[in-house]
Amino acid sequence: MATSNLSRKTGVIVGDDVLKLFSYAKEKKFAIPAINVTSSSTVVASLEAARDKKAPIILQMSQGGAAYFAGKGVANDKQQASIAGAVAGAQYIRSIAASYDIPVVLHTDHCAKKLLPWLDGMMDADEAYFKEHGEPLFSSHMIDLSEEEVDFNIQTTAKYLKRAAPMKQWLEMEIGITGGEEDGVNNEDVDNNSLYTQPEDIYNIQKTLSAISPYFSIAAGFGNVHGVYKPGNVKLHPELLGKHQAYVKEQTSSKDEKPVFLVFHGGSGSSKSEYTEAISHGVVKVNLDTDLQYAYLTGIRDYVLKKKDYIMSQVGNPEGQDKPNKKFFDPRVWVREGEKTMTARVQEGLVDFNTANQL
Repeated sequence: MATSNLSRKTGVIVGDDVLKLFSYAKEKKFAIPAINVTSSSTVVASLEAARDKKAPIILQMSQGGAAYFAGKGVANDKQQASIAGAVAGAQYIRSIAASYDIPVVLHTDHCAKKLLPWLDGMMDADEAYFKEHGEPLFSSHMIDLSEEEVDFNIQTTAKYLKRAAPMKQWLEMEIGITGGEEDGVNNEDVDNNSLYTQPEDIYNIQKTLSAISPYFSIAAGFGNVHGVYKPGNVKLHPELLGKHQAYVKEQTSSKDEKPVFLVFHGGSGSSKSEYTEAISHGVVKVNLDTDLQYAYLTGIRDYVLKKKDYIMSQVGNPEGQDKPNKKFFDPRVWVREGEKTMTARVQEGLVDFNTANQL
């Protein structure tokens, strides 16, 4: 059972518990869905799915999602909304997660070079929380310098891992660009060759970062694309991940057949067989966003279409001109419909990634 060797079995986990959970996932060949959350509503939809499927879950905020948590009316010229929103979201998740009786990894998503002040602000909050509670506010962060030169990417990631290491905080990095567009980062026109990471780069990263801390993972490009595209337009090659693992094992003389913790970005729209093969090569985390945004919409959309004649005015509907409509337009009613359809889609991912019933 995934929680058998965890010191904290419910709520937000950190440090060695994150390492143990990912190690168990790699051994048992399952991956944990990482869900981009932007509100308390998307948080509870995700937690409900994991609880009902008896599975761990990763909740993550992007820079834009964190700003949305703070409110679209808050200025963000210096990343202040994204920092405040991320901290607020983290505090909310920490407050509510244990109520769902599952382990939760609290993570932040892609942080490109231009967004490093956002990561700096969150790590300031981590260190303040660590000083008071003996653990960081967030379980982990992601630094994404995949658009930069490889040496800059690795050395800058190493600098941040050195900062995270005393807190036993996990750091995810990316090498090889994820195509498509997400959250204002547009890689739709990149050269296809940039979507595939080389094994030498994976080894170099593993060697450099493992000398600092064991708490890190690598999002390696194998043709990944953000968003959902017409079948056949995206050429994933998850078999490359197996070659990366074999190369690192050989170069390091590791006894572990899969010495690298790998991450699958751009998971929406991929096939079950692609997920399964990637997971078999040591992928322990799969990002899901686009599919879930659409799933959330469908519940609200279908409710509005079905109840259209009951939400056109506060009073008056097909049952009578004096009939009140409050019970139909109350946000708790139609927002809940979005939560239900999002929960169902998260549960589908938990089954696809073999995460269901691991607790």
